[in-house]
Amino acid sequence: MDYAERLTVPLRWWVQGTMLVASFWLAFIVAIPETVAWSITAAAVVVMVALFVGYGRPRVAVEDGILHAGPAHIDLEHVGEVTALDSDDVRRQAGVDADARAYLLLRPYLKRGVRIDITDPADPAPYWLVSCRRPEALVTAVRVGRTAGRSG
Repeated sequence: MDYAERLTVPLRWWVQGTMLVASFWLAFIVAIPETVAWSITAAAVVVMVALFVGYGRPRVAVEDGILHAGPAHIDLEHVGEVTALDSDDVRRQAGVDADARAYLLLRPYLKRGVRIDITDPADPAPYWLVSCRRPEALVTAVRVGRTAGRSG
């Protein structure tokens, strides 16, 4: 494995979600019977956990000559230029400079990312825009993997 990262939800989202559920519990406990309030709160906790775990499930990885970004994957031989982006560049690439055909795997809590140009003529996406915590490491892993694929 050359690079791997899961785009997990940050701790502050868990804290804020827990405070929101606690606020609901406080409102419910004074307005409805206690068993109903606890049942609704338990359901809210289950929904919150499911949403956060599901939203943080995508994985970005470079392994065995393949780039994985969430459910998408591509052989590194079809990858062109790879560029690490800071927060301003990501915002611009996802906004005013965006191409509607691009594949996006963006998370609002990850400000930096990588632009990966796609050279496969059969692929409708001209590039991938992927959020990650370590964009330079991902760029290096793609470049090394691409070089190893050409020489091997």
